[in-house]
Amino acid sequence: MSLHTRIARLVAAASTALLVAVPGLSAAAAGDALVSTDWLEKNLQNPQVRVVEVSVNPGLFERGHIAGAVNFNWHTDLVDTVQRDIASQDAFQQLLRNAGINNDTVTVLYGDNNNWFAAWGAWIFDIYGVKNVKLLDGGRKKWEAEGRPLVAIADTYAAGNVTVNAANEKLRARLADVVAVAKKQKDLVLVDIRSADEYSGKIFAPAGVPELSIRAGHVPGAVNVTWSKLVAEDGTFKPADELKAIYAEVGIDGSKPIITYCRIGERSSHSWFALSKILGYDVANYDGSWTEYGNAVGVPISNPAGTVFGKT
Repeated sequence: MSLHTRIARLVAAASTALLVAVPGLSAAAAGDALVSTDWLEKNLQNPQVRVVEVSVNPGLFERGHIAGAVNFNWHTDLVDTVQRDIASQDAFQQLLRNAGINNDTVTVLYGDNNNWFAAWGAWIFDIYGVKNVKLLDGGRKKWEAEGRPLVAIADTYAAGNVTVNAANEKLRARLADVVAVAKKQKDLVLVDIRSADEYSGKIFAPAGVPELSIRAGHVPGAVNVTWSKLVAEDGTFKPADELKAIYAEVGIDGSKPIITYCRIGERSSHSWFALSKILGYDVANYDGSWTEYGNAVGVPISNPAGTVFGKT
């Protein structure tokens, strides 16, 4: 082996090690599912790293984003704009290629609102079998709180060569799956990650949101573990042992498959990420969530608060 070849291999190995060895995470914390703000800032110039912002607030990316990041609009890029569904396999592959993502790219997702929609994006990446996808622990909240730089000019990239797989439907729960659990026809665990007031039926949805359901309450048998219990004050996920203890309090230990749900599927993706990627449990996300279930005809609902739509 020539000296030039040996040096090239050493450089490649060092680059790979830099990409996969994420500081501060133990194997118990699902290895490299998360990257820290320190790690990301040190790797912004690495050509194998692509940063993607998925935020809910319009114009946020344009006003300032992490250098080199591309913007995925959750309600146009990541969904089918004709029917209520996630982006198709072909559309998603083209989106990733337009962002310069290759088969060996390490993709780091981040966003506002404690990474709700960034986690939803990670769930779609997982559905289509895209590898080496990470979540920036703490998202925009932590990055900005630490005074790390933002830029207003967006970069463009040469087309990537990533190939996405057919959708893995095991990661996605449907209305029929949830109804079967509610009727005790399937032995799965339902986790409602909404607020206690949404779960009890005291309110139909958080104040100011446009997506509503006709009925309030929760799916019978579902346990309530609010997404916010999973995060520290700076927006990062709590350590794996703390997450495990939080779920153990309501009888969830990973021995049964789990379905997470919320209102439209974004907050439940955050809990899906914690349960699936950090704890390693078998989890599907119900993206139809309460706006589908609470508007469906003929499905059982638990409404402890007894609220009725249209009455105060």
